[in-house]
Amino acid sequence: MKKLITIFLPLILGGIVGFLTNTDIYSEYTNPPLSPPGIVFPIVWSVLYLLMGISYEISSKNKEIKFFYYLQLIFNYLWTFIFFTFKLKFLAIIWIIILVILVIYMIKAFYKDNKLSAYLQIPYLIWLLFATYLTIGIYILN
Repeated sequence: MKKLITIFLPLILGGIVGFLTNTDIYSEYTNPPLSPPGIVFPIVWSVLYLLMGISYEISSKNKEIKFFYYLQLIFNYLWTFIFFTFKLKFLAIIWIIILVILVIYMIKAFYKDNKLSAYLQIPYLIWLLFATYLTIGIYILN
């Protein structure tokens, strides 16, 4: 049971954040080229949150891994409020860049411990880089 909680915790918390946030404003913005339709985001984030949980579950959960894992999760969840609720687009750019850096450090910590844990985070990093592009594009266009 504890393993399931560890695996599904990021997804559950992400769902709560999504429920508490009005993401409908995404469709109101002028979006940059390559912007996916809004329905894509909950699907992609669900997969990424599950991969995060799996990575954490199969790691040794040493202090470095715990630190970067939970810190990046906090930054991840707070970005949603900064961008969608408070509409602080410039701060959201800075925030997501910090998040990307935290995820890189998290991946390095996972890699030292369990290479599979690190590899499972590569889609997350790629998606965050794409999300950074979208955030900057929305800031510029709006």
